[in-house]
Amino acid sequence: MSLGEQILLLFSRDPASGDYTDAVDHSTIDTALDGLRRAFPDLDVLIRGAAVADFGCGTGRQAIALARAGAAHVLGVDNNLRTLASARELTLREGAADRVRFVPELNDEFADSLDVVISQNAFEHFEDPEAILRIMMAALRPGGRILIAFGPPWYAPTGSHMHFFTRVPWVNLLFRESTVMRVRARYRSDGATHYEEVESGLNRMTVSRFERIVRDCGLLPERREYTCIKGIRALQYLPVLRELFINNVACVLRKPDSTSSGTVSSAVAVTTA
Repeated sequence: MSLGEQILLLFSRDPASGDYTDAVDHSTIDTALDGLRRAFPDLDVLIRGAAVADFGCGTGRQAIALARAGAAHVLGVDNNLRTLASARELTLREGAADRVRFVPELNDEFADSLDVVISQNAFEHFEDPEAILRIMMAALRPGGRILIAFGPPWYAPTGSHMHFFTRVPWVNLLFRESTVMRVRARYRSDGATHYEEVESGLNRMTVSRFERIVRDCGLLPERREYTCIKGIRALQYLPVLRELFINNVACVLRKPDSTSSGTVSSAVAVTTA
């Protein structure tokens, strides 16, 4: 065992114990929108009477909650067929099947048909995030909006998404990838040796890369909110160093009124964070 592994293990939980509780999702349908409402205080206004897609919908709790909150119709999108099956079962049990539908991809059937596309806690996981954003854009009507909330970005204190077993901040900067992966193997048995190979994948999304992708896609930012460590907003304005302190990104992007994307491009992996 290398010295780096020994040091990281000293600051990690006992492999025999469960994940740190803040890494576990305890949401229900009643609380599924809490995070979105914090990121987008006017969420209920934006979705009221709208055709909405929940991109990376997982087991469907958030999609059902969006319908209950006033969306006219909700399309849950996820390429994990197992979770989609669970989502459909949950929708039937909750009596929401008339307003909530689940599909594995956004294809040409949905071109220019949606008012709002929501992506929460997923943008740092997409294998090809620019292609995903263009798919979302193509599914929107002109003037439609994309609501993206994700975090932590790659250089944030927990950007490696290893906080389920270690409290060490910036572990991906302080330790070699091989060291982190060998220690992680004590807690996960998926055989991952690179960050991109972990469950749901990590695309090493930085704040500056996200901003560049948005510009390249031609979307119009209507609102952007960066949440920094300790709530110190001024940290987001530090050149270069801001990447170390921005914990979460939330933005509302509008599709130009005069531009129609025509068709939805080939499906790209839609994974759940």
